[in-house]
Amino acid sequence: MKIRLQIKAYDYRLMNQVCDKICSIVTLTNANLKGPVPLPTRRKIYCVLRSPHVNKDAREHFEIKTYKRLIDIQNSSLQTIDSLKQLNLPAGIDLCVNFI
Repeated sequence: MKIRLQIKAYDYRLMNQVCDKICSIVTLTNANLKGPVPLPTRRKIYCVLRSPHVNKDAREHFEIKTYKRLIDIQNSSLQTIDSLKQLNLPAGIDLCVNFI
């Protein structure tokens, strides 16, 4: 059974910690691991007027970056799946699991 994990976060340091936890769990259960593969970072830029009524020339730009990683797990067992279910993820981490 092949499992594909896609991890998304706004903070790359937090995401790297979660990737390290997942990699250590998978290696302890003797499953094959590919990754974490860094996917392209998505940048979303918002433009806001500084003044509520006038001065359209005065603007501020805000940016949100979404970081992504991809991890493939091959030859997984029930022990691997159970240990991944028990993993506590911090706030700000989005984990998408696909069984292929």
